[in-house]
Amino acid sequence: MKVLLIDIDKCNGCYNCQIACKDEHVANDWSPIAKPQPDTGQFWHKVTDIVQGSVPKVRVRYMHDTCQQCDEAPCITACRSAAIYKRDDGIVIIDPEKCAGNRSCLDACPYNVIYFNTDLNISQKCTMCAHLLDEGWTEPRCVDACPTGALKFGEEEELKDLLASAETLPSDTPAKPRVYYLNLPNKYFIAGAVFDPMADEVLEGVTVSLISLESKRTITLQTDFFGDFWFEKQEPGRYSLKIEKTGYVAATLEPIEASKDLNVGDIALQPQGETHV
Repeated sequence: MKVLLIDIDKCNGCYNCQIACKDEHVANDWSPIAKPQPDTGQFWHKVTDIVQGSVPKVRVRYMHDTCQQCDEAPCITACRSAAIYKRDDGIVIIDPEKCAGNRSCLDACPYNVIYFNTDLNISQKCTMCAHLLDEGWTEPRCVDACPTGALKFGEEEELKDLLASAETLPSDTPAKPRVYYLNLPNKYFIAGAVFDPMADEVLEGVTVSLISLESKRTITLQTDFFGDFWFEKQEPGRYSLKIEKTGYVAATLEPIEASKDLNVGDIALQPQGETHV
């Protein structure tokens, strides 16, 4: 059974996958797998920019949305014309000749990745380029076009080591997707910088401890050459930050609410023995 694995951390936002999908399917009739995709309005493999944090602690990551090729696909059971079926290799196909245009599959899909072609009066979605696989290709066009290895396609058994640490997109239905993700943007960074206000300089080598106020779990690191610290991929929750360096008065920030990627800003660490107004 085929699976698609998407590593969000490896994606550089080149959009090659999205462009390759359009190139393969716009104005091309691959019946009985798929009718032509419209020029605009449909993205069977869609890349979306996700801006995380705030200036100057900002990162951009790229989310990929496509048909999840579910083992228990709600669209199949919702289709009143029996136009949707699952192939032996695990790929879910909407038969364009049988589709009656009732749109029930669009409402049933928990991932909102089925489109409606008003000109042809049919529902459409990613086919994993099944027409190419049937001709001997080993992967869809999106995977073939990826320059960073962010997309991998193959047999579930062949990719089992990578799948062991991957996850699927959540939904309210037991859909059992066959598209897996590594490094989904569902955990957050907590970042900031430390400086000496008297010397007006950033401080390297400051010990910064992130303490969970719920579990008391503590992670410690040191600021870099720029005085920056980044606590990566933290669970949502409430935290405390403790900032310490020999010769300086320790500082504490709490509570810190991590419900998104968070830039706590520049933290002033006062030298010991200094008098401040």
